[in-house]
Amino acid sequence: MEQTTKTSKSEELDSFTIFLHFGLIFFGVLAWLTGDWAGDYKKVNQLGFTVHKMLGMGTALFVGARLFHGLWGPEQARFANWVPYTPERLKMVFEDISNLFTLKLPDRPPHLGLAGLWEAFGLAVFTWMGGTGLCMFLFITPGHKAGGLIRTVKELHELGEWLVPIFLAVHVTAVCLHALAGDHRWRKMLFLKG
Repeated sequence: MEQTTKTSKSEELDSFTIFLHFGLIFFGVLAWLTGDWAGDYKKVNQLGFTVHKMLGMGTALFVGARLFHGLWGPEQARFANWVPYTPERLKMVFEDISNLFTLKLPDRPPHLGLAGLWEAFGLAVFTWMGGTGLCMFLFITPGHKAGGLIRTVKELHELGEWLVPIFLAVHVTAVCLHALAGDHRWRKMLFLKG
């Protein structure tokens, strides 16, 4: 794939944003991987549910910190500066999508255009999972089946079994394609030179 050149501006990420990204990777992926174990909550001894619950709470803490950081953190980390909700930012998303159809990778600063939309989707997915997971953490009684509203929340939480891997697959694929095209922006996440 060829890369389009819209801007050469590089955005520096602060250390706390990188820390939050790694926390979301660690806890979010492990919580997703242990999700199938959580079905043993109906038993009195429920190791799987306990492990998943602890990893989920770690995810919820990192999601909460990222949301806070996105509202009141440094300029480049704030959602107001990159979430595609303005006509100009939505136009960038559509430009990026049309460029993909011509086998050109978008070349924008982090978080803008299609990348911004996808990252906002990822944060929404992890926020959803953290919120519904917190609700279950508070209201599921180990040793009893979930019923009523908490059962509905449990079913909605299980949407993450599909949404998390879809988000991760597209995100990782985009990073790999950009790296193959010579854009090694991922190196900044490891405090290496891009």
